[in-house]
Amino acid sequence: MLHPAGRKIGGGLLGRVTANLYENVICSKISTSSRRQTVMPAWVIDRYGNNSLLRFTKDSMFPIIHYPNEVMIKVHASSLNPIDISMRSGYGAAALRMKRDPLHVKAVGSEFPLILGRDVSGVVMETGLAVSLFKPGDEVWAAVPPWKQGTLAEFVVASANEVAHKPKALSHRQAAALPYVALTAWSALVNNGGLKKDNCKGKRVLILGGSGGVGTFAIQLLKAWGAHVTATCSENAFPFLKDLGADLVINYKVQRLEKQLKDLEMFDFILDNVGGQSEGWALNLLKPWSGATYVTLVTPFMINADSLGVADGIIKSGITLGSKVLKHLRQGVHYRWAIFTPSGPTLDEITELVDEGKIRPVVEQVFSFSEVPKAFLKMEGGHARGKTVIDRSKDCL
Repeated sequence: MLHPAGRKIGGGLLGRVTANLYENVICSKISTSSRRQTVMPAWVIDRYGNNSLLRFTKDSMFPIIHYPNEVMIKVHASSLNPIDISMRSGYGAAALRMKRDPLHVKAVGSEFPLILGRDVSGVVMETGLAVSLFKPGDEVWAAVPPWKQGTLAEFVVASANEVAHKPKALSHRQAAALPYVALTAWSALVNNGGLKKDNCKGKRVLILGGSGGVGTFAIQLLKAWGAHVTATCSENAFPFLKDLGADLVINYKVQRLEKQLKDLEMFDFILDNVGGQSEGWALNLLKPWSGATYVTLVTPFMINADSLGVADGIIKSGITLGSKVLKHLRQGVHYRWAIFTPSGPTLDEITELVDEGKIRPVVEQVFSFSEVPKAFLKMEGGHARGKTVIDRSKDCL
């Protein structure tokens, strides 16, 4: 997962005034675009910064299918993730600019006006000539990669291999809460951690930071596969995580958290959503020489790319990762980094789990499309208990 920069920006009086102003005036201005129009309503930023830079426009460029494997989706609901707060502030700009324009053909700042938002649940409006799995009218969901224009708009274009049919058991509002966090957790647990349904039963797993979007999905997936799950969170989230299936919940705010965890039986796997000082002691909780694995979603890659440039950032990140892998391998445990990975086929697997009742979305709060600035302010407040959803149907369109 792309890790937030850790700065709390835009939560003051100016941010609140801006949010209230938008909420009061947008409902009279938002209109639905027809497919023949060249513009659509969207929330954009014109430069990186705080919450006051979020701007509603009715004249955002209508997305176009450029490649035969692309799909145009009418957005019914989206949701916010920490990456949206971070991207608004400029986090990862260098690496994402390189991904968008690897030959440096475009001028710096060509990504603006930039539409944020990664999750989408909606209906297919149009498909490229090579798309066979989807047709207009299909209900789908997806997590759009951060180098593409986002989902806080009326329409979004994604590659067909990033899209899947929406779970029948979920509304669009519910479905929009899952794709990005689910794919991030899957990347950590399955793609990088090697866990799967066939080898998970009985494994002892520790999740550091269990009450956010990634943590709540990971708890449910691991329990569906038969693991024993211990999770850390604040005390007021204990009932919440217990209800999701966590076997043991520990208050991360208590003194000597490390000692409390060391008093438990050692773990086979650790998923770290927190980073920072926890990495220094968490690997000591793993069973040595047993294939035990630590995976962190808090990596320095984007920060290194922003501060050093993409090439030097990649080199520094590679050296850092390589040295940590070797260091911990000598101590008998595996060390891994993980990031969000878009994947329609993975969403198909998650759809099966949802429709079987083994995974449910955790929605903390729903905002209308006119309340997007308020939703960002809520996200910046931290202490998430699930996802913040933007419901386009909950508006006076």
